Amino acid sequence: MNGGVSIHVVDVASGKVAQGLRVTVRRTDGGLVCAGRIAANGLLVELSELAERFTQGGYEVRLEVADFYREQGAILPEVPFLDVLIYQFGLDDIRQHYHLPFKLTAWGVSCFRGGA
Repeated sequence: MNGGVSIHVVDVASGKVAQGLRVTVRRTDGGLVCAGRIAANGLLVELSELAERFTQGGYEVRLEVADFYREQGAILPEVPFLDVLIYQFGLDDIRQHYHLPFKLTAWGVSCFRGGA
């Protein structure tokens, strides 16, 4: 795969992909790249055809964590620990593919740059 960004999200509390989690990807200047929900394969499939939209610069991924867990039936505090998670990252060499594998629970998150 050349260029672009892919996002994969796993709910490590259940050991399953975070199917249905709402995700938005924007440039840090506010321009929308795409929005959607994590699919049954764990990916934000809306990104698969958008490699050309990514240029050098800053981006952010918005994960609607508390809403996802509430939709799964989890009982969270009125003020959740992780509500909306904003993850900012930058692209320098747009010829490379940047994979963002998120591992999350209602209480924590891990992500690194994959696809190098």
